[in-house]
Amino acid sequence: MKTSCLHTFPKSPFYIKALEIFMLSRGIASYLIEDITFKDSHNYEDPSLYVTGDMVQQSISLAPEILMAEQHLFQEDKHKHIESVDRLASLLYINCERLEKTHSNGKDFLPILRKELKKFRTLQHSWMLTL
Repeated sequence: MKTSCLHTFPKSPFYIKALEIFMLSRGIASYLIEDITFKDSHNYEDPSLYVTGDMVQQSISLAPEILMAEQHLFQEDKHKHIESVDRLASLLYINCERLEKTHSNGKDFLPILRKELKKFRTLQHSWMLTL
């Protein structure tokens, strides 16, 4: 029976915030992609189109890295995943800043994501102390 899997689902605020960031970044990226995908008269694509994909990939990788850090028994393995979460969050923040320079109406939503990333960082510090 697969219901036993539901009981072990982590409900830590840090993990839930990672899932919220993923959903938010995916929504913002889909909105931005619709604005950016048009080509100009010279058929050049906007390079920020690829940054939206990076943003989604980084945000989707946060939650599994958190789970891996919580599941490992040895500190070395935990630290490897903690560093990965830190790196992903930093890259995600940088990509938000890069996307704010695009010529799209969707860039108005990026400060919301950056605000959530700041909350994620504060949760990350307390989460690291519990590991």
